[in-house]
Parts: sequence; structure tokens; C-alpha cells
Amino acid sequence: MVRPILVACLFVSPFSLPWQSQAQFHRLLKKAIPGTLIFDNGGVEFRSTKFSQRWPYLEIQTFDLPDARKFILTDYESRHWHEPGERRFRFTLSQQIPPGLAAELANRVERPVRNGDPGQSVAVIAEIPAHHRARFGGSNGALRLHENGIDYITADGHDGRSWRWSDIQTVANPDPYQLRVTAYREIVEYQLKQPLSRALFDQVWDLLYAGGDRQ
Repeated sequence: MVRPILVACLFVSPFSLPWQSQAQFHRLLKKAIPGTLIFDNGGVEFRSTKFSQRWPYLEIQTFDLPDARKFILTDYESRHWHEPGERRFRFTLSQQIPPGLAAELANRVERPVRNGDPGQSVAVIAEIPAHHRARFGGSNGALRLHENGIDYITADGHDGRSWRWSDIQTVANPDPYQLRVTAYREIVEYQLKQPLSRALFDQVWDLLYAGGDRQ
């Protein structure tokens, strides 16, 4: 059985903005543009002698954070008439984005995001060793269940996830050793190394829908 981990709840102040890093803006079939990516209280901005643009948080549809040095922003701007899909801006940063900044951006954007850089300072309800099943390879880590959502933490930071309850559509527990998270634009399945009790899954279910009401 999974034993709940009791941790004293500490007040965590919001991440202090602004924060910036040297970055590369990647374009399809073109050379990357070097510049500075800035996150401040009003939005996100990329500054370069060759290309500069600012996105107020209201104009950001979503962002993806595959890892601590990659940032993908999707705005509401339409692509050219002959190019299907949404317009995305892809950046590689020279510095790692702090987990606190990732959480702060998710709060400011206020829409579903994909955060691959979870923090580890949130008080948890339970922690379960798990394996992320993937078509090629996978990873080992731990699922951390807390009042704000679900995190998947790995030792090297690769393949991590952080979902707020508002980012999750549903969760499924086909048997005590499996957990499936259906989130924004992705379905992630985990093989649990310890069984997930029905009582704990019911608590997760209640938090999911209570969390959605709070957002």
C-alpha cells in the first residue's frame, strides 16, 4: 500500500519577475536567431537585432516547456494562408528556466499548458514510484500527488511533468498498478511500482474536480 507522506505546508511566495536568459529563436529551414528572452509582469518578450516581439499574457494561447531549456509559445496570431495549424515560437535558452518561473507563467497564462519542469517544494499528499511507459524507451521516477495537481519527477529532470488540476481532463486507474493522465494535448500512462489504493484514487478524483472549480 502507498503510505501518504505528511509534510508541513509552507507559504511559497510568487516567483519574482522579471527573469531573462540569452536564447535562440528557431525557425523552420532557417538559421536560428540569437537574442534575449524576457519574462516580466506584463508578458513574454524576445529581443534581437534581427527580430523582436512581445506577447502579453492575454495573447498567449498556451506554452510548452519540454525541459528546462526549451520554451514553445503558441499565440492567437494566424499563420500565413498556405500554412496550416497554429503559430508557434520555439526557443532554446542558455539558462534553465527555474521551476518557480514555470509555475508562475502557468498561473499568469491561466489556460492549459504543458509544463515539463516540475518543482519539488510543494507539500505532497502521497508519492508513488512509477515508470512512464513510452513507445521508445521511457523513464523512471515518482508521481507526486498534491493539492494543486500531479507532478512526475525524475532524477535527471528528463521526461518530467507538472499538471495543475485545470490542465487535466481526467484520470483513470484500470488496476492498482496503472495510472493514466489525460491532459491538454497528451495522454500519459504510468506503471506504478506500488499499488494505488482506491481511497487515494478517490481523493485524487475529488481534488481534480474541486481543483477545476477553483480555477
